[in-house]
Amino acid sequence: MKNLFSNIKGDAFGGITAGIVALPLALAFGVSSGLGPSAGLYGAILIAIFASLFGGTDTQISGPTAPMTAVSMVVIATIIAANDGNVEKALPTILIIFFLAGLLQVGLGLLGFGKYIRYIPYPVVSGFMTAIGVIILVTQILPSIGYYAKEDADLVNEFKPLAEEIILENILKDEAGEGILVLENFKETIKRANEISQPDILKEAKTLAGKESSGVLGTFKVLPRALQNISLLELALAIGTILIIYGFKRITTAVPSTLVALVVMTAVALIFNLEYRPIEEIPSGFPVPNLNIFSEFSFSEVKPFIFTAFTLALLGAIDSLLTSVVADNMTKTKHKPNKELVGQGIGNSIAAIFGGIPGAGATIRTVVNIKSGGKTKLSGIIAGIVLLIILLGLGPIASKIPAAVLAGVLITVGIGVMDYKGLRAIPNLPKDIKLGPVKMSSEVIIMLVVLLLSTFWDLVYAVGIGLVIASLIFMKKIGDVTAKRSDVKPLKEEAWEDEIDFPENLSQEVFIKHIKGPLFFGSTSNFQQLAKQIPNTVSAVIVRMGKMPYVDQSGLFALEDVLIDLEKNGINVLFVDVLEQPKYMMENIGIIPDLVSQEHIFKTFDECMVWVKANIKDVDK
Repeated sequence: MKNLFSNIKGDAFGGITAGIVALPLALAFGVSSGLGPSAGLYGAILIAIFASLFGGTDTQISGPTAPMTAVSMVVIATIIAANDGNVEKALPTILIIFFLAGLLQVGLGLLGFGKYIRYIPYPVVSGFMTAIGVIILVTQILPSIGYYAKEDADLVNEFKPLAEEIILENILKDEAGEGILVLENFKETIKRANEISQPDILKEAKTLAGKESSGVLGTFKVLPRALQNISLLELALAIGTILIIYGFKRITTAVPSTLVALVVMTAVALIFNLEYRPIEEIPSGFPVPNLNIFSEFSFSEVKPFIFTAFTLALLGAIDSLLTSVVADNMTKTKHKPNKELVGQGIGNSIAAIFGGIPGAGATIRTVVNIKSGGKTKLSGIIAGIVLLIILLGLGPIASKIPAAVLAGVLITVGIGVMDYKGLRAIPNLPKDIKLGPVKMSSEVIIMLVVLLLSTFWDLVYAVGIGLVIASLIFMKKIGDVTAKRSDVKPLKEEAWEDEIDFPENLSQEVFIKHIKGPLFFGSTSNFQQLAKQIPNTVSAVIVRMGKMPYVDQSGLFALEDVLIDLEKNGINVLFVDVLEQPKYMMENIGIIPDLVSQEHIFKTFDECMVWVKANIKDVDK
């Protein structure tokens, strides 16, 4: 524990500053997620403490972040809608998914996956981050102008017929499950239908109206109605918040501008006794564990979201480790990626038990911590404790913050989280792919696909599709490069330096295959043309493997097919300088010694030439 207390003064100041910076964002992310400001605060407190305690980056400050909140928001909205808009009923399923995401992060760390996160292509990350910004910006339009679809009486009335259909459908499903639904007798159905009151129908209609207006597409659907019902007061509060956040930074960065905006705009609203819409009430007292997530666990309800939980885990890992790299650059230290994943996973799992939303390493908070003097894990723990003290002492006051102010905070977050570096690079990236008559950059295609699918469809599937496209394009490029560098030529063409003195009289009897780079599934089709390109005069093929570091199963079987064809034609195959991994693979499936004997495998080209001169005859003599 000596290291933990080696920089108490700096860590205290760094942690306090980072905690204050985290406050408005934690509240805003909680509201945006759909679980309320308390969920954001609980997540910020618990993840900050436990991720710091068990993580692998000393100066990391963790908590809810924009990407994690954007994915969580989709999960929460979907599950609440499936539970008839009842948050309490949906909460155990939501939290168990967040808990599972934390466990998966721990698993990724224990299995050593931390070092592989860096292989996720930049265009995928860029498109995703820009989409997060767009989603946050668009979804905050409605609260910033004071429009809430559930409170629009005309819109809710439009959904009443559909609400009645859904209620009746649920009655029939319940009866079918209970085994009492009989087509000849609908007495029980009629009885239950008569028990449905107008408030029940109204509640279901409000749920449907809220679902209709959720997400980017939902916002655009109801935007014309919203613009006809703008609350000028809410709009003024949101605009005032945005102006203070950007304007105060020009005065000083010593005090977080988001906190200044939060305090000033809330004070204005309270002093002038404005009739604004406050955020949900924040419960006072310590966070209480929600053990219902275990007692009411239902695998059937969680099963559709297992992939989403994995996506949350992976996204949190990427988010955290990118921040760890930033921290390393600032402090000239080196983080432990796998330990960091374990710490983040423990933090997210514990936060889920207490009703908090998931999070990750937060770049801005981490930078503030380092600049303020934080050097050890103690700074992150202090940041969490600061937020806990604010929750316990200022919870009732925080509950009076205008919802439009948090919407303004989130709008600035959305603007800031976009990847402008990637967007600015679009015109300058090489156009390496032709789609019909149009030439485009493969990186731009990947980025745009992820951006558009994330924004208008599904964040989870967008990342998966982006990774698949990026992998396919990468394999195509590597295959093309390998094919260009690994051609089959007569010896007299493109000879390597040690091949220059090869006997001219044997140039038609011997072909040389230079394999440069890995032989894998992206390059096998070109390699398989080898046997077809060799004329009848050839009696030996020399395959030089000194620059082939790796062969996969596809490459191995392609090599086997070529060797079988050459053997049928009576052509000797000679291997030169076979590296460790390819040799191991070839011995495992019997290529060595069944198709190429040990006597035909040479360490150097000179050794191979001794065999060639002794065994290959000039057919022209």
